[in-house]
Amino acid sequence: MSAGRSVDRREVQVPLQQVAPSLVLPLSAAPPITPPPTRPANPWPPSDSSQGVAAGFLPLHGGFTDHFIESPEEKYLCESCRLVLCQPRQTECGHRFCQSCITDILSRPNPVCPADMEPLFSNKIFRDVCCHREIMALKVCCRCENKGCQEQMSLQQIPEHLTVCPFFEVPCPLGKCKERMMRKEIPDHLSWKCKHREATCDFCMTKMPLTDLQLASHQHECPKAQVSCPFHRYGCSYKGLNQDVRQHETTFAAEHLKMMRVNNVSLEGKVDEVKGELMDKCKVLPVLSTRLCEVENQNNELREKNRHMEQKVASMQKLMSSHSEKLLEVELELRSLTLLRDELDKLRLSLDNVRSRLNTVEQGGRSGSGTLTLASLETQLHRHGDMLSVHDIRLADMDLRFQVLETASYNGTLIWKIRDYKRRKQEAVAAKTLSLYSQPFYTGYFGYKMCARVYLNGDGMGKGTHLSLFFVVMRGEYDALLPWPFKQKVTLMLMDQGASRKHLGDAFKPDPNSSSFRRPAAEMNIASGCPLFVSQSVLESGSYIKDDTIFIKVTVDTSDLPDP
Repeated sequence: MSAGRSVDRREVQVPLQQVAPSLVLPLSAAPPITPPPTRPANPWPPSDSSQGVAAGFLPLHGGFTDHFIESPEEKYLCESCRLVLCQPRQTECGHRFCQSCITDILSRPNPVCPADMEPLFSNKIFRDVCCHREIMALKVCCRCENKGCQEQMSLQQIPEHLTVCPFFEVPCPLGKCKERMMRKEIPDHLSWKCKHREATCDFCMTKMPLTDLQLASHQHECPKAQVSCPFHRYGCSYKGLNQDVRQHETTFAAEHLKMMRVNNVSLEGKVDEVKGELMDKCKVLPVLSTRLCEVENQNNELREKNRHMEQKVASMQKLMSSHSEKLLEVELELRSLTLLRDELDKLRLSLDNVRSRLNTVEQGGRSGSGTLTLASLETQLHRHGDMLSVHDIRLADMDLRFQVLETASYNGTLIWKIRDYKRRKQEAVAAKTLSLYSQPFYTGYFGYKMCARVYLNGDGMGKGTHLSLFFVVMRGEYDALLPWPFKQKVTLMLMDQGASRKHLGDAFKPDPNSSSFRRPAAEMNIASGCPLFVSQSVLESGSYIKDDTIFIKVTVDTSDLPDP
């Protein structure tokens, strides 16, 4: 039920059944709503500008989308589409909807008001006449504003304005023309652009559509048109009126036939020449085809070689980039090593001088001062000896680090050569050196850093009976870019140096819950591997030891390892 106004200015409710249909006038004349009704399709803009403006005034669905001069108040907005109400309807709970919006809601099972979820009934929904009148009085811009119209008017005046708006798009007044244009462009269109505009024949002065005049049929039918003889392509130069040309064709038929015969002979000669040229080219065609196939094959081979070369260049660039960093480290180590050797030479020279002076003192006499000098020299000799020992240790450490850099592997494979097996085994038995660490190796230039650890006299369950072999994840420079925990398959192997090559090996998949395979917080994680890798009896009785040397191989699967 909607709010209207009675004679004494009191609001009254106008039932839905008491109003008649209307489009632009107040909605008290609109048809009653019966669910689920459907509004007739009104395409916008209509094809007929004289009758379709009012029919296309209402939107097909939802509320008005016109450009309002002032922002509409909340009470003028539909609770469903949030546009300005079109043919407003008011529910029992007091909310307003567009006619099409409320129709959609009522077509659903158990319809409810979207504003407060109250149930809706079609017989309790009324047209809001007062609201409709107020909306129709709101000021809007012309619907052709984007095309240049600056007019402003009430919403109710839009249909009347569009019947005269110079910017409104209308079809061409000539029925055959399907073009559309702004109303102000019609004169120019009819004067210059329309293909169906009226035109006059220059010869007979008959008026007809331009498309008919441009057809060649009229020129042949126009009695006053100046035309050429149909045989002008064969050499006839006669021109005259249509009726004269027909008489000319009858009179000069024999001459026209001669012209055609001469032209035909000329064409036959040209055809023979073309045939000869084609035959010559056909003879060359197989040779060219063979040569083309050869060139294509050579081109494909060159492309394949080029692709391989590009791959090699890319891998070499990557290799050189990584090696440049390693070479810089080696160069720094060599400089440090050179300085240490220079210091060592100086210390040795100083030690030789001390020994020489000591010998001189021993030969010089046995006086008290000589004894004091001898004690001082002995003290100095011991100090220089200690310094020499320290430098020897540092020099050995530098040599070891240099060897590690030289033997580092970046493909996930470690070949570990352990010399002096017997001596190292005895040191392990005597508990002097229980285990040995290999040089580090990597899954790639920017990959995981790892090493191997071996107990020659065994560890844990294998102590005294087996060689124990373990895998260690170390802290690397690029750990922040790698996935953790470490999940790559690890294969441990003792290499058989005999002809049979019966290598002994074992493999395991890392346990993601083990702390051994998490990102290292210290220099290296806890070792993980095989305490009972190989019994010492099998190791020492076969061909696994030669020249007091064993080889251990560790392989890490890098096939599914993503680039960092």
